[in-house]
Amino acid sequence: MFVKVASGAVLGVDGYIVDVEVDLAMGLPAFDVVGLPDSAVKESRERVRAAIRNAGYEFPIKRVTVNLAPADMRKSGPAFDLPIAVGLLICSGVVKKSAVEGAFFTGALSLDGSARGVAGVLSMLLAARDAGYKRAFVPTDNAQEAAYVTGLDVFAVPDLATLVDTLAMKTSQPIPLVSALPERDTYEVDFADVAGQPVVKRAMEIAAAGGHNMVMIGPPGSGKTMLARRMPTILPDMSFAERVESTKIYSVAGQLKSGTLITARPFRTPHHTASYMSFVGGGRVPTPGEISLAHHGVLFLDELPEFQKKALETLRQPLEDGKITLNRVGGVCTYPCTFLLLAAMNPCPCGFAGSEKCKCTQAEIARYLDKISGPMLDRIDLMVEAAPVAFNELETTAPAEPSAAIKARVEAARAHQHARFNSPQFNAKMTAAQLKKHCPLTKESSAFLQQVFDAMQLSARAYHKILKIARTIADLENTPQIEIQHLAEAVSYRGLDRKYW
Repeated sequence: MFVKVASGAVLGVDGYIVDVEVDLAMGLPAFDVVGLPDSAVKESRERVRAAIRNAGYEFPIKRVTVNLAPADMRKSGPAFDLPIAVGLLICSGVVKKSAVEGAFFTGALSLDGSARGVAGVLSMLLAARDAGYKRAFVPTDNAQEAAYVTGLDVFAVPDLATLVDTLAMKTSQPIPLVSALPERDTYEVDFADVAGQPVVKRAMEIAAAGGHNMVMIGPPGSGKTMLARRMPTILPDMSFAERVESTKIYSVAGQLKSGTLITARPFRTPHHTASYMSFVGGGRVPTPGEISLAHHGVLFLDELPEFQKKALETLRQPLEDGKITLNRVGGVCTYPCTFLLLAAMNPCPCGFAGSEKCKCTQAEIARYLDKISGPMLDRIDLMVEAAPVAFNELETTAPAEPSAAIKARVEAARAHQHARFNSPQFNAKMTAAQLKKHCPLTKESSAFLQQVFDAMQLSARAYHKILKIARTIADLENTPQIEIQHLAEAVSYRGLDRKYW
């Protein structure tokens, strides 16, 4: 007997349909799985065999062949346990073939027959919905995540016996889970907690408003990391589409712990010992890297020069394109990675350059700073110095501006950008044609910028970045025209490379 059960797999961050074809034939007892399965898929033979027996059903003593189609794409993971078991139970006459028409199955099985959660369920169910399936059966562990897929009735499967009873209509039909928009996230940190550093706070507001990359340079204890951890508190709330897209990435990576949608913008802080592979993703079984896990959020690199130079250089193209394509044995994967790069660093190895405490030689300082290449620096929009905080700033009782007030200005500035581009685009991603259209300069402003360009010997990319930053500053001030003061402030964030490099 032959039967086909619909299941799915993930390539990159997108799901695709896999037909689990089960054939039961006469001959010596055997159980073969074909269709480019990895070891985890091949081991499903023993899991499915034990799960069926321990659930109270008889495993067929015949020749069993399972094909995972399309057979030319590698399959990995235990997600095919449940559809294979369903196919065998249909061949054995326990479940009617008509009961699985228009249904999608995914999930791993324990030896006792209980269903276990798998990675990438959200991506697979979105593919199932687009393919026209109306029902989906997923493990209870994945039910909350799967419930956010609209247009598809999702049923939680606690174990194999319950699934069989449901398909046989021996029990009442489970109520399809209904998705609901989660509440707005709250944060335990706030900019009101930060004393001093008005210049850095202003730069972070500009970075958040226009999606500009930023680096902070200053001695230890000046508050760089403390400020960076508060960046998500001034970013606009994620839209539902952004939440779903970020949740897909975390689900595929197996890092969706709560099972619900990601509501807060991701804030990723990889350690400086991280390899370039952990940044971009990939591997034998491709998984998203740190830059993709930071999609729609912030990638914070603390102690920037301590990172491997190869790892930093891999960021150059993703910063421009907002995506990364990897060619691996498992296939060609494209991961989205539109993130705000926020970095912090010391001015020298000991961190106290320019003071009596510093014992570093010029050669040591040069080697330290040379770990950050010129092309990488050119892709950083804002460079700001975090000076040591004065005693009177620490002792002041005057409340600092809270994150909510800054966030309101950031949201207003982004609203200007969305109206300007008629899409959720940031000023930082403006093309050359958009710059000419949306950043016209007066004669006075153009003359000022020419003087700056000649004096600082700027590159074409740096020139464009100054225009983009000035456009964001004007948006924060609700000014349609870029003025000289906007350009002057934008230029002030581009000079630290001349001081240190």
